[in-house]
Amino acid sequence: MSDKISTDKAPKPVGLYPHARKVGNLLFLSGVGPRKAGTDEIPGLKLDKNGNYVEFDFEAQCRSVFDNVRIILEESGSNWASLVDVTVFLVDMKRDFHTYNRVYAEYFRDNQPCRTTVAINSLPTPIAIELKCIATIE
Repeated sequence: MSDKISTDKAPKPVGLYPHARKVGNLLFLSGVGPRKAGTDEIPGLKLDKNGNYVEFDFEAQCRSVFDNVRIILEESGSNWASLVDVTVFLVDMKRDFHTYNRVYAEYFRDNQPCRTTVAINSLPTPIAIELKCIATIE
């Protein structure tokens, strides 16, 4: 048996799935992107009417993803220090990995979960990063 967890403090999922599910003492987060809760705004991204980049700040997206993960963890009864596994999906590994790695080192200086970084073609919205996380929960 597992418990579904959703919160209005994190971006609304783009499909029919919860923000997280608790199974035993593990918390599985669905893919988390950088959108701001309650809006479709993507920090660090402005597009013209044709969907072309007008402004792009990948670091802002990284920080927003980490903040969204933290919110979901806390709303689920877990916390940042309880993360045990992080999978990151980047739509442009060559352009963004160095920035991601630098920002990641700031956020995960003390807690160092297992990590996998995967290059992908695209995500369902015009974001450049998404995280899939597993944490422990009491």
